[in-house]
Amino acid sequence: MARESESGLPIEPVYGPDALSGWDADEKLGEPGSYPFTRGVYPTMYTGRPWTMRQYAGFGTAVESNARYKQLIANGTMGLSVAFDLPTQMGHDSDAPIAHGEVGKVGVAIDSIDDMRVLFGGIPLDKVSTSMTINAPAALLLLLYQLVGEEQGVPADKLTGTIQNDVLKEYIARGTYIFPPKPSLRLIADIFKYCKAEIPKWNTISISGYHMAEAGASPAQEIAFTLADGIEYVRTAVAAGMDVDDFAPRLSFFFVARTTILEEVAKFRAARRIWARVMRDEFGAKNPKSMMLRFHTQTAGVQLTAQQPEVNLVRVAVQGLAAVLGGTQSLHTNSFDEAIALPTDKSARLALRTQQVLAYETDVTATVDPFAGSYVIEKMTDEVEAAALELMTKVEDLGGAVNAIERGFQKSEIERSAYRIAQETDSGERVVVGVNRYTLKEEEPYEPLRVDPAIEAQQAERLAELRAGRDQAAVDAALVELKKAAEGTDNVLYPMKDALKARATVGEVCNALREVWGTYVPTDAF
Repeated sequence: MARESESGLPIEPVYGPDALSGWDADEKLGEPGSYPFTRGVYPTMYTGRPWTMRQYAGFGTAVESNARYKQLIANGTMGLSVAFDLPTQMGHDSDAPIAHGEVGKVGVAIDSIDDMRVLFGGIPLDKVSTSMTINAPAALLLLLYQLVGEEQGVPADKLTGTIQNDVLKEYIARGTYIFPPKPSLRLIADIFKYCKAEIPKWNTISISGYHMAEAGASPAQEIAFTLADGIEYVRTAVAAGMDVDDFAPRLSFFFVARTTILEEVAKFRAARRIWARVMRDEFGAKNPKSMMLRFHTQTAGVQLTAQQPEVNLVRVAVQGLAAVLGGTQSLHTNSFDEAIALPTDKSARLALRTQQVLAYETDVTATVDPFAGSYVIEKMTDEVEAAALELMTKVEDLGGAVNAIERGFQKSEIERSAYRIAQETDSGERVVVGVNRYTLKEEEPYEPLRVDPAIEAQQAERLAELRAGRDQAAVDAALVELKKAAEGTDNVLYPMKDALKARATVGEVCNALREVWGTYVPTDAF
């Protein structure tokens, strides 16, 4: 009996040559590193060197997070990935009333350049690549990073890394937005222009399907809505006067890797193929790098269970394998205890060791694109591609990603998928080991890592000292210039950098922009 994939597509018990009848290998596959990049974005992929091993970390204070980063580097991490707490993600200072109870909880609290200095103290920014999971205030955190680099004597053109900077998916699936869509897109275009001129090696956006998948999106929905957002960003930059080949090579993507290996591999291959065609045919890109869909992958946090958490070690290994077989450029493997609390040092090290086993103890890095020509993979790639294109057409029919967001289309589609998954899990049709099958009568005790609630008071003290010790007139003048730029058409990042250098706080800078641009109020109109 045929099963269904996560996207609701049939999976046949046996596939043979007839699955690919009339299939054009040149059109569908090409060569690795060549259009349409189905087989990977680089000719040699991992045969030359493995993917970048990133570990997502950040909690409590900058001091604690700095110590964790140094441990990760000592353990062999090749790139840092910073988690910020919710107040920082929402553009609020740690002493703001709205921040109460959330300071340092899901990431590190960064209120000013003082915190950023501590966060990267003793870490040479010309030697590491840093990814920052920050969206609405992405410009601020990038500029703080640049300022700390300058203080270290590192020129901006030597800085490498990524800001997530994908605000459209916040309206769809995550909720850490600040400004309405139009000024948010204007800010993103300003970031593209600024980085082209000032920080040319920086990846200016990581267009993210991961959070949609965590909210319940199927693989087809994940890539469809992510690529639709990508199209919107490209259109915004082109409308702002940029040539597509001036910024597209610095675009990157961020996807999930589930335990369903076959469909995940097919999903990654389909996404590369769709993006290459869109960039070539719709936007007229000439540079092959503009057509490459380069992506970071994180294993599926939503599939981790608090029950029998050690089983998550197996899940993460399988998910990581799916990402590698799918051709990811960098990978974060979740820690087995993340369904309970923040990872401990030991669990974070085990997560990294999982990647190292995949890279150095298996043979998946010995050849490029191991699944090429597989009847099932190529058929599933075609089917996922077709399902994603159908959804992308619906988004276009609604007027593009922003109009579809304002109609609530993507959100409602993902909610339907999430409801289906919940029903299947509750009925037992979808097996979750340790949850609805192979359960234990009594769980073994586990002591999680906990964040000290005193951190909020400590951050408030640091902010009071900062405000007392800075040149307030210089801060006020810089914020006035920032508002002028926001009201007009000048690039806001230059006065924003001046304000942050004068020790304006993240909350003060975001509040200045709120005064000009307002805040977003969601609708569920669809």
